Amino acid sequence: MSTYKELQEQIAALTAQAEALRQQELSQVIATLKQQIQEYGITAPQLGFRGENSKASSLKSTTEAKYRDPESGAAWGGLGAKPKWLRHYESAGRDKEEFRI
Repeated sequence: MSTYKELQEQIAALTAQAEALRQQELSQVIATLKQQIQEYGITAPQLGFRGENSKASSLKSTTEAKYRDPESGAAWGGLGAKPKWLRHYESAGRDKEEFRI
């Protein structure tokens, strides 16, 4: 019968073997995928990934506009710092709810 220590050593050895095989197989899978992506002209969005500028584009309109400047048409969703146009109106004594869409 094996001891606890011996079993732990076997587990460690098998885990190392499994990880080595995984890395070998992973390299082959990645190479195959790259070849097929190139062959078929597959793009990142087709695979469900965002494009290169995804961070910038995803931050632009994450909320719907709740307030609109009647003069310029600029809109604000109510999150983050108040826009200059709204601060100007509020400093003139107007309530932001006047500009709610």
